Amino acid sequence: MNIHWLVDLVALLRKCLHSCHPSLFAAACLMVVLVSVRGADATQPGVPDAPAKSGMGEDPYLWLEDVTAERSLNWVREQNALSTRELESSPSFEPIRSRLLAILDSKERIPYVTKHGPYYYNFWRDQTNVRGVWRRTSLEEYKKPEPAWEVVLDLDQLASAEKENWVWKGYHILYPTYDRCLILLSRGGADATVVREFDLPAKAFVKDGFTLPEAKSEVAWRNRDAIYVGTDFGPGSLTDSGYPRIVKEWKRKSPLAEAKVILEGKKADISVSAGVVHDHGRTYEFASRGVTFFTSEEYLRQGDQWTPIDKPADAMVSTFEDQLLLRLRSDWQVNGSTYAAGSLLAADFKQYLQGDRHFETLFLPTPRKSLAGTSATKNYLVVNELDNVKNRLYALQHKNGQWTRTALDTPAFGSVSLTGIDADESDDYFMTVTDFLTPSSLYLGSLPSAGREKLKSLPAYFKAGGLEISQHEATSKDGTRVPYFQVSRTNLVLNSANPTLLYGYGGFEIPMLPNYNAGVGSAWLERGGVYVLANIRGGGEFGPTWHEAARKQNRQRAYDDFIAVAEDLAARKVTSPKHLGIQGGSNGGLLMGVMLTERPDLFKAVVCQVPLLDMRRFNKLLAGASWMDEYGNPDKPEEWTYLSKYSPYQNVRASTQYPRVLFTTSTRDDRVHPGHARKMVARMKEQGHDVLYYENIEGGHGGAANNKQAAYMSALAYTFLLKELSPESSAAQP
Repeated sequence: MNIHWLVDLVALLRKCLHSCHPSLFAAACLMVVLVSVRGADATQPGVPDAPAKSGMGEDPYLWLEDVTAERSLNWVREQNALSTRELESSPSFEPIRSRLLAILDSKERIPYVTKHGPYYYNFWRDQTNVRGVWRRTSLEEYKKPEPAWEVVLDLDQLASAEKENWVWKGYHILYPTYDRCLILLSRGGADATVVREFDLPAKAFVKDGFTLPEAKSEVAWRNRDAIYVGTDFGPGSLTDSGYPRIVKEWKRKSPLAEAKVILEGKKADISVSAGVVHDHGRTYEFASRGVTFFTSEEYLRQGDQWTPIDKPADAMVSTFEDQLLLRLRSDWQVNGSTYAAGSLLAADFKQYLQGDRHFETLFLPTPRKSLAGTSATKNYLVVNELDNVKNRLYALQHKNGQWTRTALDTPAFGSVSLTGIDADESDDYFMTVTDFLTPSSLYLGSLPSAGREKLKSLPAYFKAGGLEISQHEATSKDGTRVPYFQVSRTNLVLNSANPTLLYGYGGFEIPMLPNYNAGVGSAWLERGGVYVLANIRGGGEFGPTWHEAARKQNRQRAYDDFIAVAEDLAARKVTSPKHLGIQGGSNGGLLMGVMLTERPDLFKAVVCQVPLLDMRRFNKLLAGASWMDEYGNPDKPEEWTYLSKYSPYQNVRASTQYPRVLFTTSTRDDRVHPGHARKMVARMKEQGHDVLYYENIEGGHGGAANNKQAAYMSALAYTFLLKELSPESSAAQP
């Protein structure tokens, strides 16, 4: 693993593996596939021994938290039947579903690759390869319009032979020989995986190799005959969040029970892990104790000793060559200097360990500028910043103790990402450029040259002619300016009658950025809809301060921001409440639930996907305990005071008229418990509200385990929105 990944490693582990991240629910799962074009086990009930209090007395729907109980699944099937009967009968449903599936299965998608040794690897799903194939090719072949691929592992064949519902979850390749890897396979799409060692030259699993049963494991190669492993070692070995509490060094041909403990956390921690970073000829071995979602203790292996790295608890650690990099989440005062939250600092690693605290500031944030990420090539560290939610790239070079900075040309509008291909060998990089209307393109470049070669580009999956992108700002309740993107017809008639879909997330310091979304384009924009993406607080659009402004007791600010965007759309006469729909998943599903209960007058339709909704019990369900650093601890009276004010499950009322809602989730979601959506629907139906519910029996937190399921669930959502927001539907309302 090259070190340029490590600046964002902790963030990725905690934002993608542990968080309720939007790209992992159904619609955004579709979005990621189209753009690519590329907690405890869910079988556990997650029900405590004693009856739970919901904030409304004993919870009458606690039984729905028993994920796979026959009573619960019968209820799910009944709700599914009602929803599918209504939505599948719509004339819009089948055309949308079949078109989305064709897009997802399209062979014209960009096959994004990662280089390991001489090969470029890609995982691919299409109509023929439903579960997918892991394959590889050479760069020479990859440059061709139709590369010749060598299949390494066919997941459909494996699932058929082993009679398992395998879903691909990734791999770890052994460096520097690249002949062995640890493959992660999930049953039905859950976060929990089975880990198996694989021989790449033989294209076969290694007999008596490293193997772990299903668990939320974290593994990394130390060397050919040893791995670092955090897994379910038995009673007491997991945190309250359901992740490894202990990490061990496991040597080949020895029992796992005899593996040596290298770091042990507390039960209240998020997780403990270890890994090896190969950086420009140097090897760093790190262990990490995730104390909360945003704080950690980091250790560096020196011989057989693990040395703690002195740093702010919420700072992220990485390296570049011989430099230690610190990415700050809060202001840091050291040696008489103050470094701002959001900064990226560099120091000589060896001298830092000896107590030297002299830093070079590689990135300094401003109120509207933040660090999006970094990547490394052989001689450069590339910094990707967000300037008012637009990407800008800079190449930094460290030579003779000095850092130099060179700006790289990037498009003025849209999203740009850059990844070094092989920091050991070259300054080559891949760059992806995308926006709402321009099909994503993949370029090959090499620093310091400004020239780039376009390798791949998506076809136009929808008609973008006559559409335009604009950026606007709404003013939130406390006066904060909140940006949002709007995609609509050129010269849009401002008559307050345009069907509009407003999407939001606002959590875990994750930014919402422009991208080419063929689902939105084909199912919504082509049909005359307006699409709006809100950059509300809680996200990462303007760095940690933008996120911190809406964390814990300040959460309401994120909801006020979203309301402000909706009200601004009405004030600009883009739309009006009877034509405005909203969509969000996971943490964004919580946003949808709050909008439903706080401002039901502002929206006509709500699509609420894999949501958190019962904030009284979220920390008791699956990975929920890991998110208390984001939301607060409902078991503390002072924190439940503010949580209770917005928790949707506790605030839905029989006497209130609500917009129609479609709730979706997955039985196999072992991150955000399906009980949240189940219980909310049961309570709303008890109160007499008209809601729809669909639960995919597979799919994990992505909501779908394959393209067919993803297309189906997205078609349900778009059909629902079109049905509720069309002028005909609105005209029929009293």
